[in-house]
Amino acid sequence: MNLYSLLAQIPLTLPADSIPTPAQDLKALKSLSFDELINRMVSGLVEFAIHLAIAILVFYVGKFIIRRLFTITATILHRRNVEQSLTTFVLSLIKILLYFILIITVIGILGINTSSFLAVFASVGVAIGMALSGTLQNFAGGVLILLLKPYKIGDYIEAQGFAGTVTEIQIFHTIICTPDNKSIIIPNGGLSTGSINNWSRQRYRRVQWDIGISYGDDFATAERAILAILADEPLVVRAADVRPEDDPSTDDTDSSSASAADGQAPRKSWIKRLFSSHRRRLLEHQRQTEAAIRALTQNPVADPTVTISALADSSVNLTVRAWARTSDYWALYNTVMRRIYTELPSAGISFPFPQMDVHIVSTPS
Repeated sequence: MNLYSLLAQIPLTLPADSIPTPAQDLKALKSLSFDELINRMVSGLVEFAIHLAIAILVFYVGKFIIRRLFTITATILHRRNVEQSLTTFVLSLIKILLYFILIITVIGILGINTSSFLAVFASVGVAIGMALSGTLQNFAGGVLILLLKPYKIGDYIEAQGFAGTVTEIQIFHTIICTPDNKSIIIPNGGLSTGSINNWSRQRYRRVQWDIGISYGDDFATAERAILAILADEPLVVRAADVRPEDDPSTDDTDSSSASAADGQAPRKSWIKRLFSSHRRRLLEHQRQTEAAIRALTQNPVADPTVTISALADSSVNLTVRAWARTSDYWALYNTVMRRIYTELPSAGISFPFPQMDVHIVSTPS
């Protein structure tokens, strides 16, 4: 008979009568003598004390390791220039998870069955998830916003029927400040799944003015006067003023390259040289990719233009377009609108207003 045959004959379940009941345990204790009871209690206390000492040691060692991991993670996130809101969220999540694992480990060392605790936590988590489904959706939306960054603090956005400057990005909601200084709290769930108009994302914006002049006024004269106003404004950006931006990846070049150019290159091990060459190849590939993208992307900035957009009932409508930096949008719009209103009449251009001609026809009596 081999080993597998012997293992096959071993019963996998214990008979019901082999499991002691509380009454049987009490009867067994009564059958013990006083010395045996004292010895059993002492051995139990000693065993519990050993487990307790091990649990305390594991708790403090685990607490030290968690603090070290917390510090290392915080340092890495700080060096990577991760946003403060995302840094706080990640550190809090890591700390909670590690302490939960540590507590479950300590409870297991003390001899307490952890499966019941896990089952209770799981059932409580399901109940909380069902009760706070909307809040969890906002939580997931906040995580997506912090990771994908469709907007950041200081951007002027328009979403969910509100427009304003982002002042705070929290886990469950985003706070924006409207131009009339009202704080609007928008849940992150709708922001992560809805449309967002981020006015601050692009560097340049096109400014447009709609102006009506009277029928009979010279369009060429109005065009020259308006273009002269725009030419006199320093906030107007023209196509010739836009230069290709410096490649940001050049700032990340290896410092050893600069030292080598100065003739003071330090000696490196073959491992460092291998990683340095690999990093230089990655940076070169990134620069080539960004150059190709810039070559394919056309510059949207154009020179100011004045066109006739419509022949309305009482006016000839002109559309004036110019480009400005996003931060100068409203300053340029208000300044040019004021100058058009005050300077065009001196060039012989008049602004009409809706009017109606009434003809009275007399009938013979």
